[in-house]
Amino acid sequence: MNSQWQSFLESQSAQISAEGEVHFVCDDSFPACALFDLSHLGLIRVAGEDARTFLQGQFTNDIRDVTESWSQLSAYCSPKGRMLANFRIFLHQGDYFLQMPRDTYQTVLQRLPMFVLISKVKVSDASDEIVSMGLAGDCAEGLLQRQFSKVPGKPGEVAQHGGITLIRLPGEPARYQLSGTPEAVATSWSQLSQEAQPGNRDYWSLLDIRAGIPTIYRETSDSFVPQMTNMQQIDGVSFTKGCYTGQEVVARMKYLGKLKRRMYLASVDTDTRPVPGDELFAPGSASGQGAGKVVDARPAPGGGFDLLAVTEIKNFEEDNLHLQGDTGPKLKLGALPYGFDET
Repeated sequence: MNSQWQSFLESQSAQISAEGEVHFVCDDSFPACALFDLSHLGLIRVAGEDARTFLQGQFTNDIRDVTESWSQLSAYCSPKGRMLANFRIFLHQGDYFLQMPRDTYQTVLQRLPMFVLISKVKVSDASDEIVSMGLAGDCAEGLLQRQFSKVPGKPGEVAQHGGITLIRLPGEPARYQLSGTPEAVATSWSQLSQEAQPGNRDYWSLLDIRAGIPTIYRETSDSFVPQMTNMQQIDGVSFTKGCYTGQEVVARMKYLGKLKRRMYLASVDTDTRPVPGDELFAPGSASGQGAGKVVDARPAPGGGFDLLAVTEIKNFEEDNLHLQGDTGPKLKLGALPYGFDET
């Protein structure tokens, strides 16, 4: 973590562990108007005159759509078409930035430079140089309008304001990310904190879950073809961009295959916290790959946990999914904020 940003967070009563985990002691775990430190997310910078061409051949989405005013979700796949990581890509001061959990960004940071070859591209770790914060709540747009002349209106839209890149993220309530220098982001935090309260990482991840946005962690890396986690439903896959690692498998799933697993939203009442990679169980399931896996899970305001899980479609339709064994806590299936196409 950037030392200047760490000192600032500590001045705002944050407790920071030796591993860099940030925690605020909050009167409300789910404040209606919430500020978030996003230091749990790593940032990779890709710079150079060949950066766009290079990235176009690596990821599932069409990098040509990323501009100063538009970000996108994308994924980095193995040759077998399974996601090693997924992330948001945005431009900040002319360079591309890939944002993802710190336990998967190391994989991308080590692997991506292997394919640069003679391209004029530099891949570097920017996690301690550029800092990010989040703002969520019905208050968000109004508060940001007091600071910035333009506030993005659509999910994925970006506005550039000097040293800050402001991104509108999917989901309800309204969510925004601010990325920039420690000084610039700290100034924004100080102004916003006059009306917004600090929230913790679990709440931020819960908002991703409820928006139906998957996050790949170390435990689930190389587990899912993008379509299994609905990446095609949230504009995380382009089927017209051309070749990239794993593209043949991803395209075959769309045009020739029949998708047998999808990601669903669910809740569960249990005292044992589900974690990414936890197995799901469905009585009678004969799949050699198991009934499914937890993608992410976080505490819910009313108790228990909300989660995203990839499971066989028939198991979802039969509504008989469990954690911890066939007779373990039963998942209560919910509705995602988007529909499904044929694949």
